[in-house]
Amino acid sequence: MAVPAGSLVAAVLTHSGRLEKEDLGSRIGRLSRRVEELKGEVCNMINKKYNEFLPSLESAEDLVAQVDGLSANIDLLKARIENEVQRDLNVAVAEFTELKQQLERDTLVLSILKKLQEFDTAIKEYNAALLEKKYVAAAQQLEKARSILKMLESRKGFELKILKALGTELTVQTQNMLYHLGEEWQKLAVWKLPHSKESSSLESAMHSELHLHTVPSKEEEIAGPPVASVLQAFAVLGELHTKLKIFGQLLLKYILKPLILYPSLQPFTEEQSDVFILRFMSKEPNLGHSSPMEVFDKIKLIFEVLHKYLLNIPLEDPAEDKKDCRVTLAELLGDMIWEELSDCLIKNCLVNSIPTNSSKLEQYIEVIKSTEEFEKALKNMQFLKGDMTDLLKYARNVNSHFANKKCQDVIVAARNLMTSEIHNTVKITPDSCVALPRLPDPGAGDHLKMQKPPELLHNNTVNLGNETTLSPYTFSLPTCRISSSVEKLMELAYQTLLEATVSTDQCCIQLFYSVRNIFQLFYDVVPTYHKENLQKLPQLAAIHHNNCMYIAHHLLTLGHQFRYRLTNILCNGPATFVDLVPGFRRLGMECFLAQMRVQRGEILERLSSARNFSNMDDEENYCAANKAIRQVLHQLKRLGKVWQDVLPVNVYCKAMGTLLNTALTEIVTRIAALEDISAEDADRLYSLCRTMVEEGPQVFTPLPENDKNKKYQEEVPIYVQKWMTFKELMIILQANLQEIVDQWADGKGPLAAAFSAAEVKSLIRALFQNTERRAAALAKIK
Repeated sequence: MAVPAGSLVAAVLTHSGRLEKEDLGSRIGRLSRRVEELKGEVCNMINKKYNEFLPSLESAEDLVAQVDGLSANIDLLKARIENEVQRDLNVAVAEFTELKQQLERDTLVLSILKKLQEFDTAIKEYNAALLEKKYVAAAQQLEKARSILKMLESRKGFELKILKALGTELTVQTQNMLYHLGEEWQKLAVWKLPHSKESSSLESAMHSELHLHTVPSKEEEIAGPPVASVLQAFAVLGELHTKLKIFGQLLLKYILKPLILYPSLQPFTEEQSDVFILRFMSKEPNLGHSSPMEVFDKIKLIFEVLHKYLLNIPLEDPAEDKKDCRVTLAELLGDMIWEELSDCLIKNCLVNSIPTNSSKLEQYIEVIKSTEEFEKALKNMQFLKGDMTDLLKYARNVNSHFANKKCQDVIVAARNLMTSEIHNTVKITPDSCVALPRLPDPGAGDHLKMQKPPELLHNNTVNLGNETTLSPYTFSLPTCRISSSVEKLMELAYQTLLEATVSTDQCCIQLFYSVRNIFQLFYDVVPTYHKENLQKLPQLAAIHHNNCMYIAHHLLTLGHQFRYRLTNILCNGPATFVDLVPGFRRLGMECFLAQMRVQRGEILERLSSARNFSNMDDEENYCAANKAIRQVLHQLKRLGKVWQDVLPVNVYCKAMGTLLNTALTEIVTRIAALEDISAEDADRLYSLCRTMVEEGPQVFTPLPENDKNKKYQEEVPIYVQKWMTFKELMIILQANLQEIVDQWADGKGPLAAAFSAAEVKSLIRALFQNTERRAAALAKIK
């Protein structure tokens, strides 16, 4: 029989509940027992720890009790210190401070009293030494007193009124000491100078003497102070530099510099028993400059005697005992005057000895050796120190100085030529030549020696080699006149370039550019310096034109002639003057054209007084026109005379032709502009024009020989553009209508070549009355 499902589930749940209750009870029992066990263990541990902690707690409580007792004792002690001990301590400190300050004051006063005593002792010892003329000891005591006074014055907060009095006393005693030393120094070194204020003349130098009383006799050696004592005392007092500087300046001014400046001056020495005398003698006047060797010998003599009798005195610093501190008077004097002395030697002696020609450079070695010996002698006398001085550097740098001097001399000479008179001229012809030595053959290598016979070439050219020559007229310059100064200027340029070919590279470059500077200087100086004369004087303008063309002519080939004889740096391109040619041509042309404009203006101004050549039947008008024509011809003839034999023939003819053409053009223009010309007017105008035609060619006289000028006078139409026009005008003034028409020849005749149809018609209307014949003639002019 089947059991219901619900009953089965209930039975299972009931059984499970019973099992769970039984397990929970057993677990609770086990937990209870475990708790009891733990409780017992905890109690045991607590008891154990308590037993261990109890002794520590008791000892800590004892310590707390002790601390409380100590704290109470401290409070009692603090109260007693604040109330009793502190008051006594403050009183003791105040007493101690007061005693300490009193001690410090007493110590300071004592030290100051000691210093005052030392100052007083120093002054007393100074006075005693001064009376015995022990100047070094006296100076040392003064310096000791000065150092004491400085120490006393440096104490701040302790000022004494007595210090001011001590300072005054020290100043008085120092000045007294310096006075005595000065007196002694003046006795030792006596200068006898000229009364004249002028100290740079030879006569004043002849009256200058130096007496050194530094060679005392036996009696004076015992009684009088030696020079070393005086100078050492000056050194101690700090016044030696001042005294020595004054002595050095006098030595330079009255002895050393005159020996350099005046070659005839000779030093003369004389030694007596108690004095050494240095004076001057004069030999025969020498217009040139003394050689450096002579000057060095004179100056060396001066220093030798000064070294012997004065400068060889060792000076010691009294505060030092080391020998390194010893210096001689010569060293001090040398430091003071050597710079000025060497500068004077360079500017007035060595400069003048620099050669002006490279061939003399080898001789300059003697000057260098002499300079070395001179400096060596001065160093031996301890006057100089160091290895090299400016004097020796200058002497050894001779190549640079030679180049600089040569270039300077060239520029100065060139400028003098440029500022000289232009009107002093020389004649230049195609056969003119410059006398220059022939250049060496290109294969000559470095041995460039100038040949003896100068080879003169045509056209101012120089041979490019020994065998190769240019055609005589390849570069010919027309016959003309140039300033003699310009010819010399060009010779200077050639000579300078020749000098460059045998010079060192650096010198060669400098000389080459100096030549370029000559021409650039000419370009700037001449037009400015001679500006007024070039504007006013036609002849000078023509000469200046020729000068510029002459220079430009040479500049074309000047660089090529020397190019391969100069240093390689220049041979590679810069050695040329061609770039200056356009500037010189322009300079000459502008000046001459400006003069041409002036002359043209004067011609037009004179023709303006001709009253437009109108109403020539009026006698007054005719006279005015005739006068104007005569004035123009006179002006042209006067110009022809001043330009004759000056300008090249072709330039002369072009210039005169241009000016004559200006006059003819103005006359033609004025006559062609007339509206009415009577028969009498025409005759008189023809007469005036005939004067121009007859006398105009006479202005073409470029050559002094009159018979040679005929050729140029016959070629007037070549130089005067309006000449044929002017002649056609004269034909019109005398022709009838038919002749004018024939001259026109349907625009193909000579009249048509000279005038336009409108101008011819205007002249016909002015000359002829209005008739049918005139109308017919006008109709044919077209």
